[in-house]
Amino acid sequence: MMTNNSLRYGLISLLAVLVLPLCHLTAADRPITRQSKWEPDIAAFEAADRTNPPPKKAILFIGSSSIRLWKSLAQDFPRHNVLNRGFGGSEIADSVQFAERIVIPYQPRLIVLYAGGNDINGGKSSEQVFADFKTFVAKVHEKLPRTRIAYISIAPNPARWAQVERVRATNKLIADYVKKNPRRLDFIDVFPHMLGADGLPKPDIFVEDRLHMNANGYKLWTALVQKHLGAADKPVRKQGR
Repeated sequence: MMTNNSLRYGLISLLAVLVLPLCHLTAADRPITRQSKWEPDIAAFEAADRTNPPPKKAILFIGSSSIRLWKSLAQDFPRHNVLNRGFGGSEIADSVQFAERIVIPYQPRLIVLYAGGNDINGGKSSEQVFADFKTFVAKVHEKLPRTRIAYISIAPNPARWAQVERVRATNKLIADYVKKNPRRLDFIDVFPHMLGADGLPKPDIFVEDRLHMNANGYKLWTALVQKHLGAADKPVRKQGR
């Protein structure tokens, strides 16, 4: 008959067999969650906010690398208070995940969101991307019901041209949804403007990776986005003599 001590030692031995191998896993061996992947970026934003608090009621640009790499954002929109919180490689779900930290605290009057391309490239269907967009909208409007959200359509690019039909389908789902709530939502359709006469992406607006835009691409986006930003937040400076 097994004694209590024998049973206890047996359980301890079994636990050791199950747990010990896990102790030898390196950081590289352990799965990295999406939250921990972006933690350095989000923490850097929060640190910047503590040393240089951004103004409330500004225009928040958030999303993937096309936002992160928009280094001339403040110069392109000099009449507006703009804040860049793009983190490259991110999906819409990541902006949902970190909304409490890098969206809600700013109380922006307008959010310009660009994301979705990485989602599709990662295997998500158009319906999944659309669902994530609706989740982002719901999360923002739960805390900031008066904040408008403008979605920049997923752009066409040479590197991911094979995915263009899913891109078109996603853009249509979001555009149709936005039309139902024009007071709080907006759709900035950059897609057709980035195509040439041949129906393919203009080669002169992309850098060598054929995925991200160059200065010509951002100049094109600036003209299109400007129309959706509303009244100026800053006084217009008069030119000197």
